[in-house]
Amino acid sequence: MSKSLFDNFDEVSAKQWKQKIQFDLKGADYNEALIHKSLEGIDIKPFYHQEDKSEISIPLFNSSSSYWKNSLKIEVADPIIGDQKVLEALKKGAESIHFVITNQNVEPAQLLKNIPIDIPVYIETQFLSIAYVQEINAIAQNKKLIIYVLTDIIGNLGRTGNWYSNLKNDHLAFDEIVKCKNLASTISIDLDLYQNSGATMIQQLGYSLAHANEYLNHCNESNSSILKETPIVFKVAVGGNYFFEIAKLKALRVLWNTLAKAYDINPQCHVIAYPTHRNKTFLDYNVNMLRTTTECMSAILGEANTIQNLPYDTIYNLENEFGTRIAINQLLILKKESYFDLVTNPTSGAYYIESITEQMAEKALSLFKNIETGGGFLKQLKSGVIQKKIKESSEKEQELFDNEEIVLTGVNTYQNKNETTPNFEKPVFEKKNVRKTLISPIITRRLPYKKETETVQN
Repeated sequence: MSKSLFDNFDEVSAKQWKQKIQFDLKGADYNEALIHKSLEGIDIKPFYHQEDKSEISIPLFNSSSSYWKNSLKIEVADPIIGDQKVLEALKKGAESIHFVITNQNVEPAQLLKNIPIDIPVYIETQFLSIAYVQEINAIAQNKKLIIYVLTDIIGNLGRTGNWYSNLKNDHLAFDEIVKCKNLASTISIDLDLYQNSGATMIQQLGYSLAHANEYLNHCNESNSSILKETPIVFKVAVGGNYFFEIAKLKALRVLWNTLAKAYDINPQCHVIAYPTHRNKTFLDYNVNMLRTTTECMSAILGEANTIQNLPYDTIYNLENEFGTRIAINQLLILKKESYFDLVTNPTSGAYYIESITEQMAEKALSLFKNIETGGGFLKQLKSGVIQKKIKESSEKEQELFDNEEIVLTGVNTYQNKNETTPNFEKPVFEKKNVRKTLISPIITRRLPYKKETETVQN
């Protein structure tokens, strides 16, 4: 039916469109006037045509975007309190739970006792323990729970500058953890770290692919069959560049599909996506709700499996009932009222998104190959090359923000002259924790940091 609507119209080529635009420009240079180059080095054109789409295949993880589930992150230091928070979260509409466990005294049996079998659980520990994961593995088997244990020893090295123990012991523990076959997944890759430290999207994708390749090389030597069916998990922080973030998530699947086929393992990956901290602020803090909403929309349209929202007041407030409720409700509105769960492959045919997806994938693959030629991700992380490249990108982005070329409403433009600084329930300006590290850690920092400092001092 849709084809017949256009039967009476002649096809217009990209060349014809460009000629018409050049005529209307009345002598102005087309490239200078209308082509914008993004931080990722991708040229953004004034229009996109079917001719812009190449032959790169963009794999779908599922035929419908209705697959995505919302999730709530809960930090747990006490299993009884953690269990109570789970029950409250489920009443508020949470469809999955992400635990961050701070210590080994948190008993998994107590924490997981009220989890329904249809609620996926993500478990991230701030320590590395074979016995702890094996206990979780036994619970998953006995209770038939869907549990992902997010193990990322290289991500911990990048974030803290140290292994949990040392290279050898961490990898030995990793080998034992990935043998836990009752878990939905045991390996995760932390793109969050790269995004929140100021890496470009190309760097985020290229580094995460090289990061994952370190695990694939290791498993290929010690546990070659582990990843045949078990999907790897990518934790992705989503920024405010709406269409580019959609493309980033889609490009991630293209890249993983390519790498997985080279190892003959599961070409599907599991993506947990959530808003970035990098553009969040206590200045005009209610605007954070608008930022997190559009970032969650990018995550949904980019077809993440699990969407985890960020409370609008997370920068300065401790976890609280109101912030948590708003965060979950934003996702429920997108699913239940805005019908973001009903559209099949929502960005298919959007030539702009498909074009930048392909360009991102190509550029990130090129970066990945350069890293591998240079000895691999771990070698470049140890030598400081990765940190140096990210710092350069971060400083460039910070300069654009300071010059108001990157806009955060209420922060560097349209400031509230009567701004009232909220009470800080937790440190906003983190003090440098000087400690001995094996390598230089990758430093995360929010873009509004300088503006916030000036506001508080004034």
